[in-house]
Amino acid sequence: MPLSLVFAFLWLVLANVIAMFPSKHHHWPAAYALLAVGLPLLVWVYIENGLLIGAIITVAGASVLRWPVYYLLRWLKIMRPKS
Repeated sequence: MPLSLVFAFLWLVLANVIAMFPSKHHHWPAAYALLAVGLPLLVWVYIENGLLIGAIITVAGASVLRWPVYYLLRWLKIMRPKS
């Protein structure tokens, strides 16, 4: 198994463990840290494993970080906010 996938799976496990803990700030500081580590890791996965595996890891990461993705899409005006 390529090393980038090992680190990607460890990132996913860590993200899920962080999501289990209660937080006053609704996990936003942890989300920023996960994004800072996860984006370069995602580039590494794409370079080492190709588009298909990279897309699968992208979907897995987006499922963990749902709200940052939602707010990014809203900011880009791809999704409309509920009125």
